[in-house]
Amino acid sequence: MNVEFLSTPIDALPAAQWESTAARRSRPVPDTLRPAFAATGAGAGRLDELFAGDALCVTTGQQPGLFLGPLYTIYKALSAIALAERLQTRLARPVVPVFWVAGDDHDFLEAAQTYQVAAAGEVLRLALPDRAPEAPLTPMYREPLGPAVLPLLEALWQELPDTEFRADIAGWLARHYTPEATVAAAFGAALADLLGEFGLVVFHPTHRAAKAAMAPLLIRALEHAAPLDKALARRSAALQRDGATAPVPVGDGASLVMLEGTLGRDRLVMDDRAFHARRSGERHTLTELSALAREAPERLSPNVLLRPVVEAALLPTVAYVGGPGELAYFPQCTPVYETLEVIPQIPVPRWSGRVVEARTRKVLEKYDLTPDDLRLPEGQLEQRLVRGDVPAEAEASLTALRTALEREYDQLRDAATGIDPTLRKPVESTRNAALAGVRDIEKRILSHLKQRNETLVQQVARTRAALFPLGKPQERVLGVPAFLVRYGRGFVAAALAAVRLWAAALEATSDRP
Repeated sequence: MNVEFLSTPIDALPAAQWESTAARRSRPVPDTLRPAFAATGAGAGRLDELFAGDALCVTTGQQPGLFLGPLYTIYKALSAIALAERLQTRLARPVVPVFWVAGDDHDFLEAAQTYQVAAAGEVLRLALPDRAPEAPLTPMYREPLGPAVLPLLEALWQELPDTEFRADIAGWLARHYTPEATVAAAFGAALADLLGEFGLVVFHPTHRAAKAAMAPLLIRALEHAAPLDKALARRSAALQRDGATAPVPVGDGASLVMLEGTLGRDRLVMDDRAFHARRSGERHTLTELSALAREAPERLSPNVLLRPVVEAALLPTVAYVGGPGELAYFPQCTPVYETLEVIPQIPVPRWSGRVVEARTRKVLEKYDLTPDDLRLPEGQLEQRLVRGDVPAEAEASLTALRTALEREYDQLRDAATGIDPTLRKPVESTRNAALAGVRDIEKRILSHLKQRNETLVQQVARTRAALFPLGKPQERVLGVPAFLVRYGRGFVAAALAAVRLWAAALEATSDRP
């Protein structure tokens, strides 16, 4: 496979206390949670190990995305797989990779779209119909894909090349992305199907079994809402004093628990001795919420600061693999772990990287570019590349003209200032306008050269779309189906090989004597 995976590290693996953390985090997983898991292939065997009593797990997670969302979703899962392999060897006990499908998320816009690289190299956007502005903020585990997913699948196959792998990948997506499936269910099933052979287990925290298991912890968070709010405010202030970030707003009276009400998923805010939903205003006493947790636990869910604590309470997680955003808010969670008496797992930065295909590498080599050169705004890089085509006499004339203008205007400024100091500014303004005119001529020359060199412009545009689509890092925009169609499931195995090199750095971190 003529594909290269280049690492763009978020951060190094932490020098963590793996052995002691594993000992403190050990706990059996109750059989009542088994219905909340999904696994295929080797993942099914790993799921059995998780419930055997002595296993730990490495977890990661992501809100659902159409056709598995951006590439970093896959990178998170592969990071968990590779890290679990290393820790299993190191700790001499089963360590299972688990993907937490954040189906409670209600950001429909993010979940309902995908970007793929089409056969011609352009970026293709596919999206479900917009949610009505007045519609409730329904969590993705309740949001059906609907019949609109079928034309999206058809549009995808119209834009992707006809390869030997196409039928397999088309069948894989069609099995899971059906009108009847919810956004979260399709995402979780497709992920389990794709990565089950590598031992990944998928966990649906929105399953009633999981919701029932986490409900007592959510009620405890509500019981301690006021002291937690103050402790989180102090923690955020301390982080900011130390120069760290505290990206999640706290200290405003909001609890860490979300409730599904008339307007969809809503944040519960302290209200005297009760709570009200932030948007709808619906008011509930703690007694009523406790009853709801018993009778309809699926209506309650944790916010981003409570979510990792809930996970640590439910599963024997030794490490959580996250992206930059998650790593940024993990330090804010400390008071939540302490208040709810949950031993924290170790946060680990996921593998980050970019795919460099043969056609991309060819352009980079042809013009002696690095991938980061494509970060330059559209037009700047092209101008730099065609500058070598500027005739020598034109380049020399432009340089001589700039030099002469600067020299003569400087002399004129000094002479004029000697006559009247107020003349200095008009002379300098005129000089700057003259130099701007020279720059304008130079830009026009480069623009005409770009137009003449249409091949260069097209190749750079295609390479930029491959590495920085929409001006963003590739892994945050492009989805995996287009790569699977071009390279087959071997694409995932090749990516895992690159991620395993990242996980090998774990050997350099130790708390052993």
